[in-house]
Amino acid sequence: MAEDLLIAKGSKEEQYQNLLPQIGGLLQGENNQIANLANIAAALKEQFNFFWVGFYLVDGTEELVLGPFQGPVACTRIKKGRGVCGGAWAQAKVLIVPDVEQFPGHIACSSLSRSEIVLPVYKKGEIIGVLDVDSSELDSFDEIDEKYLTQVLQLLDK
Repeated sequence: MAEDLLIAKGSKEEQYQNLLPQIGGLLQGENNQIANLANIAAALKEQFNFFWVGFYLVDGTEELVLGPFQGPVACTRIKKGRGVCGGAWAQAKVLIVPDVEQFPGHIACSSLSRSEIVLPVYKKGEIIGVLDVDSSELDSFDEIDEKYLTQVLQLLDK
């Protein structure tokens, strides 16, 4: 596949539906995890212009370390159970935060981040990291984001 994305207009769902096969094409035949995570972050950032999108990867048993991302500089390490990312990892579930200021223990890597969605990343049934997506607007994420971002991450577990 060419390295250019076809940026779609339309509803959020239509944009995800257009982007999903393109991400599949980017990942096809590439086994390097860092390259694949980098392309996913770039594709999501380019399509949706999210404030920040990237990955934190499990490093040992109690910490996440910054992985490929798009956006401003970020926190480098996050303890398990701490903040939205550490919480999604510890609870092994998607966390959608409409207003990060209202999330107990939120880690403010940037004061410009207003809402967030974090999804666990699985490889062979084990969590290897989280996908973190931040918006500069309140209440940016919903079940549509959860549905399609989950499908994006399932492409990594093949």
